[in-house]
Amino acid sequence: MKISSVNQDTIDHQEFLPIHMKLRIQHRTTYRYAEKVVFGRHRLMLRPREGHDIQIEQSVLHVTPAHRIDWIRDVYGNSIAIVNFTERASELMIYSDLLLNHFEINPFDFYIEPEAVRYPFFYDHKTLLELSALTQQVYSSDAMRVREWLGQFWRSGQTTGTLSLLQQLNGHIHRTFRYQIRNEPGVQSPSTTLQNNSGSCRDFATLFIESCRCLGLGARFVSGYILSGGATGAGASTHAWAEVYLPGVGWKGFDPTLGLLTTSQHIPVAVSQHPENAMPISGSFTGRSSAFLNAEVTVRVSEIGVQQIPTFSTLQQTQFIDAQARKTMVLH
Repeated sequence: MKISSVNQDTIDHQEFLPIHMKLRIQHRTTYRYAEKVVFGRHRLMLRPREGHDIQIEQSVLHVTPAHRIDWIRDVYGNSIAIVNFTERASELMIYSDLLLNHFEINPFDFYIEPEAVRYPFFYDHKTLLELSALTQQVYSSDAMRVREWLGQFWRSGQTTGTLSLLQQLNGHIHRTFRYQIRNEPGVQSPSTTLQNNSGSCRDFATLFIESCRCLGLGARFVSGYILSGGATGAGASTHAWAEVYLPGVGWKGFDPTLGLLTTSQHIPVAVSQHPENAMPISGSFTGRSSAFLNAEVTVRVSEIGVQQIPTFSTLQQTQFIDAQARKTMVLH
């Protein structure tokens, strides 16, 4: 069986033509110190995840001071550069320069298995075995608080559209929580985000993920880049969002910072069960704590060749979600 496609008229007559973007992503991070320090091992997660939608044409990684780099893939298939430094320095600079092809046809044309269209549903045994770690909460001590908060969206005994429920949760975080840039390392616990009613993109993604896990859904944290306002360079930044596993479509992205489903403007770099394991750069240094002066991060995305990138407003995505809820099950 197949879920019929959404009427394109509900997306303001948006025509979904194949999109091909050729992009150059330049990401520079510089740490400065008042004196020479010893750098511990660093993990760099800067290389986008390749697949049918993203192909890396060229990749350059430049790091100073002197070092050795070993490339590995972790259990999620993330490409990680392990950097071991061989000299002390008062400045650490990491520069990634990527040329990639990004393809997408229609971010809203996806199939959900009939048994998963309505919530609650249950994963089959084999799928659940694969997803077991991603259905377990990382912040288990916050589970009760998150469940209480979820009561406004779904209660035991109710039946609702799976996609509608997820987008309700996604949109609610966007509309009612205050976004703030946090320079502190790490991620807020869901309870802290709920208490403060504010957080960064990584905090919102974590709250969304832990909420999905309370519902028994497999969810994971995603870090990467977002092209806000198109691939203009000035509107590019590092970003974090969530993915939920839905039978049929597989991993589907939700961005609670924007309240939208992810589109071609989201470029994933790393995924993980725990949000702190998908940070772009992590490492340490040995020296006086007062030696650290500052850190500077710049991200630029340049168009090498791009078709027009369709943008989808909150209203357009809401219309799509509503249309999905009204879809009729028909024989394939």
